[in-house]
Amino acid sequence: MSLDVPAALLERAESGQVDDAEFVACVRESLPYAWAVVSDVAARSATTTAEFADHAVPPPSEKERGQLLRALASDAIRGGLERHFGVKLAFQNCHRVAAFRLSAVGGETYQDFISPVAQLRNQSPELRDC
Repeated sequence: MSLDVPAALLERAESGQVDDAEFVACVRESLPYAWAVVSDVAARSATTTAEFADHAVPPPSEKERGQLLRALASDAIRGGLERHFGVKLAFQNCHRVAAFRLSAVGGETYQDFISPVAQLRNQSPELRDC
């Protein structure tokens, strides 16, 4: 299960009445490692002159790796995080997370980061089983 959804929130979801803040709070509580990584890169992207900030440290365990995968593989969760933090997230190798300033999306740096070539260059024997 991706998220630990409180019964009251699930009831509101069943009636179609959940706002982004409630959804993002559920993500924060359910996926604390993923939240910490995304929070970090989003905060650093806002304070740098670079077009993005990234996190490339492998998670400490499979539990944390699973949180990143769930957060960034789900369109709803990823979109909620992007809206909340005001960034565009990019993801490589099951643990490299980048937060791009919205003004950089579509630019050369962003296109290079999300390209198949970049994904292939970021492979190594250590990462093949991640």
